Order: sequence, then C-alpha cells, then structure tokens
Amino acid sequence: MFAKVALEQMPQNLQQLSRILQQASAIIVAEYERYQRGGQFQIKRKSDNSPVTQADLKAHRFISQALAQLTPKLPLLSEEGEHNERHQWQRFWMLDPLDGTKEFIDQTGEFTINLSLIKNGESVISAIAVPLMSKLYIVEKIVKNNHEERQLPYRYQWNAQGQTELFQFHHDSSKNDSKKDKSIRIAMSRRPERSLRYQEFLDFLTSQNISYHKVNAGSAYKFCMMIEGEIDLYPRFHPTSEWDTSAGQGLLQSIGGEVFDLSHRPFRYNQRTSLLNGQFIALRDVRDWILFSHYMENLE
Repeated sequence: MFAKVALEQMPQNLQQLSRILQQASAIIVAEYERYQRGGQFQIKRKSDNSPVTQADLKAHRFISQALAQLTPKLPLLSEEGEHNERHQWQRFWMLDPLDGTKEFIDQTGEFTINLSLIKNGESVISAIAVPLMSKLYIVEKIVKNNHEERQLPYRYQWNAQGQTELFQFHHDSSKNDSKKDKSIRIAMSRRPERSLRYQEFLDFLTSQNISYHKVNAGSAYKFCMMIEGEIDLYPRFHPTSEWDTSAGQGLLQSIGGEVFDLSHRPFRYNQRTSLLNGQFIALRDVRDWILFSHYMENLE
C-alpha cells in the first residue's frame, strides 16, 4: 500500500507544507496534553453553537502566518477566519486547523488538520495531518500540456526526536478490487446518527444482499483510513462544511476514489452562497457507485 521512499523524492513545495503541518500538529498535541491534564483551557461556542477551543485558534494563527510567508499572494479561507471576500478568489488555501473539535473535547484522539489549495473549484494540493499519530497524507494534482497527471499520495511521518520518514502509495496489483461477494467497510460516526437515512441506506444494502460492517471513526480521519485501505465507503447524510471534505476528496481522487453528491456529481468548492456541503458519498473506488446507484436515484 505504502512503500518507503527518499524524502528528496517529494516535491519541494510539498516538503515545505509538510513541515508547516508537522509544526502545527505539535502545537495541537501540546494543547491536547494540557487539556487532558486539566490545565486552564478555553472552550467557546461560535454563532452556530459549534465549539471552538484555544487549540483551534492557535493552530489557525500559526498556519495562517506560515502560509502568508510561503505564498503571500494567496488568500486563506479558514474555518476560524473571515469569508467575506471568498467569491472573488479562484485560487486560495482552504483550511480547517482542527477538524474534529468535538473529538478533541471528548478525547477520542481522532482529529486532524485539513489543508487544500483550491483552484477553480478543485483541490489541487490536498493534505490531512493526524497530530496524535505524527503523520500526514499529502498529494498534488499536476497539469502538463492541458493534461492532468494524477500523482500518488505521500505519507509523511515523524517521531519525537524530529526524525522524518516518507512513504508513497502504490496500488497492490495482487489484490482484486472487486467488492462482489466481499463485505464493504462503511465509516460511521461515533455519535448517534442525526438522520434516519443512515439506517435506510444500510437497510437498502441488506435488501440487495450486500454484506457490510461498520467502522466507527471521527473527523476527516475517515479519509486517511480510506487511503490506508481500511474503509471503502463513507456516507454523510448530515451537514459538513467545505473545509471538512476538500482535502479528503483530493486524496481520494489520487487513488481512484471520489466524493460524490447524491446525484453522482463530484464536489466543487467555493461555488455556492453557503459553505455548507450537501449530503455525499465518499468512495475509495469510484466503481463501487454502481452498488447503490439505484438507491440514490430514488432519493432525487
């Protein structure tokens, strides 16, 4: 799945971004350890009643400053920033400095940093860091002579001594990717589902004799598990925001997956009035859509 490669094999711009996210991860880990020890720690509520912690804000400030130095001409659309001028931007960074704030507060450990470079509605650089696991996944979409070249994602990881290792994804040709007669691994939230549609969807799979088992996971960490081959399908029938999915979508695209709306259209970013996503199905393998396309057609 991932094979070790020399760090020099990673393009310089991705190395720079990886170091920024490594440092941001260290900030979040330090805040998490302070929170676990019961030290003074601020948790507030935003206007939509979602929580924001001092870890969110410190990571936002650090990454914002680092990106401003690295790419001073590119604006930043961050969950913890201002969004007023975003419709004027065709190329910009999209950031969730701490995706899974509830996971952070509940101390599940499943929280991430999501960073994307958006160009004309698509994620052309996609990165998800997993602070407590000291690793991140990153990929860049290259266009040469008007032809898109799909690069394979890297897994960049480090240890407490600051030593780094680099691995690159490869498809295992010895495995049959067909899901026929196999159990589909479906990512589900650790919290009670907020929509009856999840059970309706599972009931549909059962009615079609499609075997499945549920894998509980939080935040964009689900996308990392998909890249690692631990999850096949991630349905989402309650709200997310664009910064929750853009990096994961870019990573999935690099290995032959996708994030589709319920009409089988790939997500695009900063194209609508709202930054809220609609319902979606994330697939590790786009060919799996056929397994439940009939169900989706009935929802339209």
